[in-house]
Order: sequence, then C-alpha cells, then structure tokens
Amino acid sequence: MTHLLINILTNKNSWMNQYNECLKNCLEALGHEVKCVFHKKDLSQCDISFFLSCFEIINKTYLKLSKHNIVVHASNLPMGKGWSPMTWQILEGKNRIPITLFEACESVDAGKYYIKDEIVLNGSELIDELHEKLGLKIVNMCLNYVQNFLTLKGKEQSGVETFYQRRNPEDSKLDINKTIKEQFNLLRIVDNNYYPAFFEYNGYRYKIQINKVIED
Repeated sequence: MTHLLINILTNKNSWMNQYNECLKNCLEALGHEVKCVFHKKDLSQCDISFFLSCFEIINKTYLKLSKHNIVVHASNLPMGKGWSPMTWQILEGKNRIPITLFEACESVDAGKYYIKDEIVLNGSELIDELHEKLGLKIVNMCLNYVQNFLTLKGKEQSGVETFYQRRNPEDSKLDINKTIKEQFNLLRIVDNNYYPAFFEYNGYRYKIQINKVIED
C-alpha cells in the first residue's frame, strides 16, 4: 500500500476526538503518517485531509494543501445538509441514519461523494451511545476510503437538496403539556452537561438529566 500523509482536523472539544485517535492508530498501523490538529492553520501539505466534526469554514487556501479533502456527514446528501443531521433525523423519528463520505469543496456539503452507508438504531440510545455508533461508523468509512481511494470514483450528488439549521441550548426545552413518551426522542439527543433538557414552570427553569439504567 502507498505510504500516505494524512491530516485529521476536528473541533478541540468535540465528542469525535476519541474516535479520531482510534482512526489515527488504525491508519498508522497500516503504515501511514497521521497528524491530528484542532485548527485549520495547523494543516500541512498531505495526501488526504479528513474534516471530522469540524466547525471551521475551510476555504480554498487550506483545501489546496491536500490532494483530497474528505468530510463524513450523517445524511443522505444532498438531503440534510447543514448542522446536526443525525440529531434532526432522530427528532423526526428515524432509526436508520444514512452516512455520506464526500469530497469537501467551498460550497456547503456539496462535493462529489465516494461512499454511502448507514447506522441502524434501536430507539433506546442516548447521546453517548449515538455518538459511539456514529463515531465507529465514521472510522470504518474513513479506513475504507484510505484503503481504496486510488480506485474510488466520486459521484455527483443528485436529488432534492434540504438543509438543517444549527441547534442551540434552547432547542432542549421540554413542553410540560406533552408526555415523556411524546418527547423521548428529544431526551435521547440532549447532553446532560452542555445542552441539558429543561422545562419552565411558574416563572422558574428546571433542568432534567437523563441516564440509562443498566441492570445486571
């Protein structure tokens, strides 16, 4: 196999970092040279740059540093471009989440795609479990791409283009007039530390934490 120089760029505080380390270790075991960075200014010239859970806008100057610039997005592109696609689809009641590995370009989520796959959920997963399933799938797809990138042919996206908006802490608000069952998918995707579930009642705000109880 050809020895490759590879960058992995992600947000410093992203849940994806532990899976990036897993990807880095797997790639190094295959004989490639890998660098994980947290800012686009730290990117170096290489064969492949992976942008995984990366919130920075990567312009042409930085894209030119790499022969291939790869993003993995949890939707069936061009449907579901934008922010938090897995979260929005879970709120829509979906348990099969498509994943697209594609070439980054200056337009948002618009490049040619190389691989499509999916994760299948059972409907009980909370945020850490959702991240684990998605993170491991991303690692698998990136390894697949590296091992076959010389023969993979990019395909143009086709179909209806849709966009998801960015979520904020207020999106974790529960409706006190709805049942827990009606809002369970919202409870599945909240983060107890960064964007916890909450409700407002009689002028006060109350925070709720959710954890799965695993019994022996």
